Amino acid sequence: MRSLQRISAVVWKELRQLRRDRLTFGMIVGIPVLQLLLFGYAINFDVRHLGAAVADMANTSASRQIVLNLAHTQVVDIRHQARSAAELESMMRRGQITVGIYIPHDFDRRLADGDRAAVQVLADGSDPIVQSAIAQLGQPSRVSPYLDQPPRFEIRNFYNPERRSPVNTVPGLIGIILTLTMILFTAVALVRERERGNLELLITTPIRTPELMLAKILPYVMIGLVQVSLVLCLGVWLFDVPVRGSLVDVYLVALTFVVANLSLGLMISTMADNQFQAMQMTFFILLPSILLSGFMFPFDGMPEPAQWIAELLPMTHFMRLIRGVVLRGAELQELARELAVLAVFIGVAMSFAILRFRKRLD
Repeated sequence: MRSLQRISAVVWKELRQLRRDRLTFGMIVGIPVLQLLLFGYAINFDVRHLGAAVADMANTSASRQIVLNLAHTQVVDIRHQARSAAELESMMRRGQITVGIYIPHDFDRRLADGDRAAVQVLADGSDPIVQSAIAQLGQPSRVSPYLDQPPRFEIRNFYNPERRSPVNTVPGLIGIILTLTMILFTAVALVRERERGNLELLITTPIRTPELMLAKILPYVMIGLVQVSLVLCLGVWLFDVPVRGSLVDVYLVALTFVVANLSLGLMISTMADNQFQAMQMTFFILLPSILLSGFMFPFDGMPEPAQWIAELLPMTHFMRLIRGVVLRGAELQELARELAVLAVFIGVAMSFAILRFRKRLD
């Protein structure tokens, strides 16, 4: 009987402590709700609304009907007009589109003959899921129900014609690893100093808050670049992942992303009261980063509210950058917008962390 009373007393104490710990209580409720919303709404295996551009060289009623029917499939969203196949390839390399539709000048003759492909579909095939979705565009029953003679489609898969999954996942894994390790390392940095009493030593020094923040992240910058090198080397060696862009660009992109994650980790460390809370908030950010960034599912296929949330995550922009440089061979000036977003994120996160930090024990 007394044993049961002692157990009950400890249980009641733990419940009261959880009630006072608002962050932990919020995680208990927030994580299941977040997972339900993400998997229920944001995750869509039926790929739709892939960004597309059209180069209609024929510009006839039949060619315009084909373009209209392609849009009605909802597999693609026609967002741009191009003047040539080369422009379509350039837009795909920059990440503006996922699908390019090229209709040649002699479309009507090809349509009448039926011997040659009348429509060419250029696809960013680095993602096998996208390749499977684009393959549906060649079905005559879907794109040409109002034409007597359905056109033949030629689908050209760029960047990963063998449809090998590691080509798409290995560059993305760099982002997952850096997000987990960089945020977690710095999220517990200041909290650990406070818990161990080391912050007392910092109080007596003349170091300023921005200098302290910079000193906290610099060691982890080198660790992050080492991790990038390790994943790249193993990806090339074990999985034959091509690196089509400049290695200098790869490391500049990785460096920007590492600093962004370290800034986010510092911001978390100024909000957490202990290391457990810092780890909780880190994993709370990691889950949306994996599911919404385009690492597992095509970004264009997600609902708009999920895309708005994803645009706030550094991981989303890093995915576009690293896959653009590594897989498509894009240059940094072609991806300047994504770099600018990460730079703004670094400025906001660091400013927030510096303003919240106080060089004192409480």
